[in-house]
Amino acid sequence: MPKPSLVSDSENSSENDGQQRSLGVSGAAVETVPKRTRRVFSPADKLRMVKEADRCLASGKRGALGAMLRREGIYSSQLSSWRTEIGAHGAEGLAAKKPGRKPKLSEAERRNVQLEKRNAELERKLHVANALIALQKKAHEVLGLALPESDEES
Repeated sequence: MPKPSLVSDSENSSENDGQQRSLGVSGAAVETVPKRTRRVFSPADKLRMVKEADRCLASGKRGALGAMLRREGIYSSQLSSWRTEIGAHGAEGLAAKKPGRKPKLSEAERRNVQLEKRNAELERKLHVANALIALQKKAHEVLGLALPESDEES
C-alpha cells in the first residue's frame, strides 16, 4: 500500500524540505560534532607527570594520585606504560616514536642478511656431508673393507 504524500503549496514545500534535511531518521535534530584530535604529550610533560605521580604516592594522602590523574586527564595505564619506557630506555624512551613500517634495510645490512642465510645453508650441507662420511666409515668397518688412504689423515 503506497504511503500518502503531503500536498502543500510551493512556499511551504521549500520550508518543509529545509526542516526535513536538518532532522535525522528518527526525527531528532542532527548535530555534527568535529572529531577531537588526539592529545600528544611531550617527553618533558610525560616525565613531569610521572614524577608528580611518584610524589603523590610518597605523600601517602588518600586519593592524591587519582586527583592528579583526573586533573591531567590521563589513565593510570598511560602512567604505567610511561614508567615502563623510563625503566627500559631512560628519559629518552619517552620520546615519540614514528608510527608505521620500519625503514628498509641499507645495502650493507641487506648484504649481511644474504651472507648469513648463505652461511647457514653451507653449514647445513657440511653437517649432512659429515654424517654421510661417518656412515661410509661404519659401512667399511662392518664389511671389513679397507678404506682408501687420503692425504688429510696423515
